[in-house]
Amino acid sequence: MKKLLAIVLALAMVLSLAACADSKEPARDPEAPPAAEAPAAPETEAPEAPAEEAKDYSGYTIRIYSNSNSTERATWLVNEARDAGFTISLDDNSVISGDTAAIQAANENKDGDILFGLNETRWSQVVGGTYENLKLIDWTPSWAAEVGEYAYPGQAYGLVIQNVLMLYRNDELGTNGEALHFQHWADIVNCGYSWYRQNKVGGTTNGNINSAMLYAFTDPASPAGGISVDGWKTLWAYCNGGTFSSDDTYKYGFDPLNKGDVAVSTFYSSSLYGKIDAAAESSEHPLIGAMEPENWGLVEIDDGTYYIAEYLGILDKAGRTEEETEAVKAFAEWFGSAEVQAAWGEEFDSYPCNAAAATILYPDGIPAIYTIKNFALTTVEGTDMTYAEYVAAHSSEWTNIMTNLGFYWADASAAVAEPDWDNLDWATLTQKAE
Repeated sequence: MKKLLAIVLALAMVLSLAACADSKEPARDPEAPPAAEAPAAPETEAPEAPAEEAKDYSGYTIRIYSNSNSTERATWLVNEARDAGFTISLDDNSVISGDTAAIQAANENKDGDILFGLNETRWSQVVGGTYENLKLIDWTPSWAAEVGEYAYPGQAYGLVIQNVLMLYRNDELGTNGEALHFQHWADIVNCGYSWYRQNKVGGTTNGNINSAMLYAFTDPASPAGGISVDGWKTLWAYCNGGTFSSDDTYKYGFDPLNKGDVAVSTFYSSSLYGKIDAAAESSEHPLIGAMEPENWGLVEIDDGTYYIAEYLGILDKAGRTEEETEAVKAFAEWFGSAEVQAAWGEEFDSYPCNAAAATILYPDGIPAIYTIKNFALTTVEGTDMTYAEYVAAHSSEWTNIMTNLGFYWADASAAVAEPDWDNLDWATLTQKAE
């Protein structure tokens, strides 16, 4: 796949040149003598039309805020943008780490041109006006139709899709050939097999797993953060019965499954295939078969899974001139295009929202992990919100509940007693502890 984009671009250039070379001869006057008897016309070369040069926008430095900013990603984007005629400023994760830090920095500094990354939870807050200094301009890129449902029309458009997965081993270290089929993610607590659970409340992946676990228990009337008490009991059972470790390599769920420490685990989609390709480097009993699994599988879950999509929006920056805004729009148009998103996806093992980019990356078909039903965009019964918006509305309450009750201890000696569920003060528990 590494050469795929170069081949596509080269083919496009060849076809373009061929089209330019295909011209018709003028019609011959029937009264004129045969061509052989006509005097030869002097050979002249047709004047070449001047090539249209791409506009150079490099004179304006485009300030970008993002949580998709590992050192490798930031360096790649700065270099590729420069080659395309743009100058950008993007802090890597040694300066800004995580979506909370990115959004807070953008809101406080008030100097941003572009916001990208984050997820629907954050974007629904941005679009809804939660952050007083972050407003989006009205903007529709040429590729808007390619991202389908991943759009806040006129405001922000999807770049990258990611979801959380539930995986299991089907060999002797797992289910011994039994296929796992759940109705809800939370059914893991009754599956009869050992499972991994994360070791802390915070973190994007941890939050997405919790959102998946709580999906079946939404109750807009519940004082417990819009989740039924049965939901919190089930999440406690998941936490209390799961295998965990404070080892940093263990935290995302791949290693415990790969080593055979558990039969069922969770992980995020963007790194799965690469991790399986390198699985033997860190285990004596590795998972085998990335695109064609041999000793593992995806748990079939009727509800589907919780997807997040990273979006791109243009901030309304005070004092920016029309010409500077044109440069920002041109960058956003370039970055979200099929060719650039395919290159981004290939470089960093991510899946694009842009359907044309996905076709470039996966000409043989969409990988199975991205064909799972997405419940993040389903409407929560009793509300007019999607589940992603519901998560955004309640996420701080959920974090406070889990923190106040002591969910996700990282050390067995620090485990706390199960709460007395019938006698809890939810009005206090949903607030940040002082």
